[in-house]
Amino acid sequence: MNKNTAINSSFSIQSLVRNNIFNMQSYSSARDEFKEFETNMVFLDANENPFSNGYNRYPDPQQKLLKTILAQQKKVSINQILLGNGSDEVLDLLFRAFCEPNQDNVITLPPTYGMYGVLADLNAIENRRVLLTTDFEPNVEEILKNVSKNTKIIFLCSPNNPTGNSFSDERILYLLRNFNGLVVLDEAYIDFSSKASWLSELNDFPNLVITQTLSKAYGLAGLRVGILYALEEIVEILNKIKPPYNLNTSSQEIAMKKLTQNTLVAQIKKIISERESLLKSLQEVNCIEQVFASDTNFILIRVDDANLRYNQLIQAGIVVRNRSNQPLCENCLRITIGTKEENVQLITTLKSL
Repeated sequence: MNKNTAINSSFSIQSLVRNNIFNMQSYSSARDEFKEFETNMVFLDANENPFSNGYNRYPDPQQKLLKTILAQQKKVSINQILLGNGSDEVLDLLFRAFCEPNQDNVITLPPTYGMYGVLADLNAIENRRVLLTTDFEPNVEEILKNVSKNTKIIFLCSPNNPTGNSFSDERILYLLRNFNGLVVLDEAYIDFSSKASWLSELNDFPNLVITQTLSKAYGLAGLRVGILYALEEIVEILNKIKPPYNLNTSSQEIAMKKLTQNTLVAQIKKIISERESLLKSLQEVNCIEQVFASDTNFILIRVDDANLRYNQLIQAGIVVRNRSNQPLCENCLRITIGTKEENVQLITTLKSL
């Protein structure tokens, strides 16, 4: 990328944020006011139960230890990180901070992650849907045609769910340079991708917001740990409206342990290896008409009759996702990469249909 022309000089975060959010005073919890709560002190400030059981104290509202590990691993500043109760919370905070209800709009690119639209509805924000192209790429010209003075956010899911592909760097770059609102790049599946994360470009684009998660590659879906990376000014705004204790003690402790273990790379390699094997095996199944390339831990396939094949798999004890109700995904099933034994069972069952 040409760093000299990367920055969108016309972007202004102050003009984008809602006035009431910009001017508001955030809630200050007991743990915000006295920050050294891991020291050996007598704590009588937060109305907690004094009898220790491991969970009687409130968690760190800013998750400093966990953020420190992430900052070191991702090579970003700790002040560029916001953690949430799953990615859905940090996405919701973006709507609340930057989109005026019943006035502003966002742009989403179906077929894509469904929560963008749900959160738009929840926050009374118009959702302008611009379909991906037939090869599942952002239609940049059509996206920019749909931009108005009230368009605050464009959501890009790359690698995309449910299609499985990563978007063209050139198309993402074009939107970053030519859109004066936030470009939210959802990288939930980036650990399975052959492409590098856009985190290395974070400081070059003031309107770039990246979300990631510990639910997929890290295997911590039950903990609900979502991550947002952005310029400090954006994170400061979101911290104003973040619930004070949104990430519980267990989630913080287990996440830190997982991030410092050496098992992640080996597990990702196994999933990618199984994905490549499954891609080949699916090509040999008669009822499958198309197998789409994947940069994720799932594969999208087009079958002759999605409803029929979905129900047949259910009867055989295998649950996949029927995505036929999504644009461009007629008769498509989404299959998560399982263990080797589960994948063999899947292929054996499909071949027997």
